[in-house]
Amino acid sequence: MKNLWLLIFFPIVSFSQNKNAAIIKIHEGVALHDEGKYADAITKYNEALTLDKNNLQALSEKAMTLDASKQYDEAIEVSKFAISSHPSDDLKTVYLAYANSLDHQKKADLALKIYDEGLKKYPNYYQLYFNKGITLINLKQTEKALECFQKSAKLNPDHASSFNALAALNRDKRIPSIMASSRYLILDNKSARAKANLASIIDLMSEGVSQKDDKSINLTIDPETLDKAVSKKKSQNNFSSVDLILSMATAAVEFDDKSKDKTEVQKFIEKFESICAGLNETQKGQKGFYWEFFAPYFIEMKLKNQIEPFAYIIFLPKQSADVTNYHEVNSQKIKDFYDWSDNFVWK
Repeated sequence: MKNLWLLIFFPIVSFSQNKNAAIIKIHEGVALHDEGKYADAITKYNEALTLDKNNLQALSEKAMTLDASKQYDEAIEVSKFAISSHPSDDLKTVYLAYANSLDHQKKADLALKIYDEGLKKYPNYYQLYFNKGITLINLKQTEKALECFQKSAKLNPDHASSFNALAALNRDKRIPSIMASSRYLILDNKSARAKANLASIIDLMSEGVSQKDDKSINLTIDPETLDKAVSKKKSQNNFSSVDLILSMATAAVEFDDKSKDKTEVQKFIEKFESICAGLNETQKGQKGFYWEFFAPYFIEMKLKNQIEPFAYIIFLPKQSADVTNYHEVNSQKIKDFYDWSDNFVWK
């Protein structure tokens, strides 16, 4: 009886040890992947699979690393096997690697099919929406791509790339693009993309406002924007009134003698205050994603007196002396801003 107990006990212990050893190998593989050492990472995943046959995490990580190393056929085969061998487990990252590999092979239609299969099972996984949006952009299906990026942003308001995409695709819609870039910069104010988003905000804010040689100010306003601003009929994502408020604020701030000694950030704060005030004043009855998702965040930002630290946060890519000094002297204000932002309840 004692020997029988030992025969039962030792296989259980051995299985547990193999499973734990496999997890260690997977973690090592992930670290190697993050270093860009894809071949070494795949070796670690294979070792994990030898220790624990068909381990889903090892299969999933292997598929993603094969995709990253441009071994698309292999990534697809591993993904298919993982889906067939683990039908009841969490496969959302497997579907992601599978569809991504198809997209990289220029098989966009098949990629969209797999994204949709994944989304049917995991409708709350933001990354599937985001990557589907990228595929749709490459197919020049901009409106459908925008819908995907909107969904990924709503599902994960901390996903910087979703806001970068929304800012870029809405470049012809001034206020939505400014709001999307602003949110991006709150999440990332150090990368090359951060510099591009800040430059976009600055350009958009001064759009249509100039000063002539005789010092008179010229406002160029799209007739459609003017018509929408005075119309009583509500339309989706209509920011025409806020757009006009921004143009007038920009003219007043940039070309007023009282502003000549103000820094770029100080001028920005005044203009952004006008945007948030305009959002607050005109929000009643407004509809559309940008009104319902973005506007409450920036309205509350103003109401909570957080625009000053926000401005210095998003201007950090410029590394000007006044900005870096603000971060050194006002670290508590910066912290308070992030505490507010992190606790904001997104709709």
